[in-house]
Amino acid sequence: MFLSRLQLEQFRNYKKLDLSFDAPVALVQGRNGQGKTNLLEAVYYLATSKSRHARTEREVVNRAAAEDAIPFGRIRGEVVRTEQATRLEILFTRRNDGLNFTKQARVNGAPRRSMDLIGHLRAVLFLPEDLTLISGSPSERRRYVDVALCQIDRGYCQALSRYQKVVTQRNSLLRQLQEQGQPDGPSVGAQLGFWDDQLVEHGTQVLSRRHSYLADLAPIARRVHAELTQEQETLDLLYVPSFNTGLYSDGDYLRLRDSEEVRAEELAKTEVDAATISERFRERLEDRRKVELNSGNSLYGPHRDEMILLVNGWNLRTFGSRGQQRTGALALKLAELRAMAAATGERPVLLLDDVMSELDAQRRAALLGALADVRQGIVTTTDWDQFSPEFRGEAQQIQIEAGNATLVRSDMAKAGDGLCASP
Repeated sequence: MFLSRLQLEQFRNYKKLDLSFDAPVALVQGRNGQGKTNLLEAVYYLATSKSRHARTEREVVNRAAAEDAIPFGRIRGEVVRTEQATRLEILFTRRNDGLNFTKQARVNGAPRRSMDLIGHLRAVLFLPEDLTLISGSPSERRRYVDVALCQIDRGYCQALSRYQKVVTQRNSLLRQLQEQGQPDGPSVGAQLGFWDDQLVEHGTQVLSRRHSYLADLAPIARRVHAELTQEQETLDLLYVPSFNTGLYSDGDYLRLRDSEEVRAEELAKTEVDAATISERFRERLEDRRKVELNSGNSLYGPHRDEMILLVNGWNLRTFGSRGQQRTGALALKLAELRAMAAATGERPVLLLDDVMSELDAQRRAALLGALADVRQGIVTTTDWDQFSPEFRGEAQQIQIEAGNATLVRSDMAKAGDGLCASP
């Protein structure tokens, strides 16, 4: 899997960019605020159909585009897989309200759902702020799992989308019942029954797939983390749903939810199948219906689940130092890279956004080793000297300044022809 060409129009600070990649590693240098992260964001958009930073499409369209007769933004990419090229495109066009933008995906020129874009290009993105994978809220860790799984398994992405729509509809009904002050009873149960069935059906699919993915990811992350810490620390990944699906004993489940000290090898774990998850999910909804009615929200299901990282038996989020949390985040990303390659038979593109300055020599070496294991890596930096002359000599060197990309010669002495210059 190789992204051979990237074209941008009115995306972030790029008015126009046409960039060809011709080496396993592209090293992109520039001062802060010149567009390095924006370039990686565009690649990530093509892989996942979503932005890692923007909350709305309007944020990614160049503000100068508002002056055009027909304001728009565009990302285009050409991906080579087993000698076949696929053209991917995301077009941002203004809505009728004259303010916001909508996006449309295209594959080889044909309109597709955003979901259908996923899988043609797979990418793992590592950002300096990925420390929030460990220190942030459970939603950060759920998103990490969901983004990886959607790139691996389109069926999972469809199940997750259906589940999220059901949660929205069910929450609307719960709020309506709350406002009406209806007590729990047969009539309320009848009204919620349909949405409960849907929640359990699609939620069980999401839960089951997350269980199996983390079961595959955990030993990979454990090995990577051991390498990063020179075998001094042990990392465990544990999936802790919002209700006990049967994966743990009741006592161990409560200990995990309360973030107490626990060792993965001591947990009374058992295999759990979809039927058991479904049964326990439904029981939880029935037992806690009054609580949900009082809250006006769906309180149980995959949208409330957690992934816990333990280092030597202690919750990394609660008890880990900043250095340990950074190592845990790096181990997760490198494990994701390997797990995705193992699951799909294709190595994803590795995107590293100015992370070398945040790491010590040992962890830098681990990332550079990961670059040797992928077909393509795109690395941004503010300082060429963070990389050895040998590394720079083998990489395609690109300099970014104010949304302009320029090819730099390998001897670093002269600038070559501009790959693209914004008008």
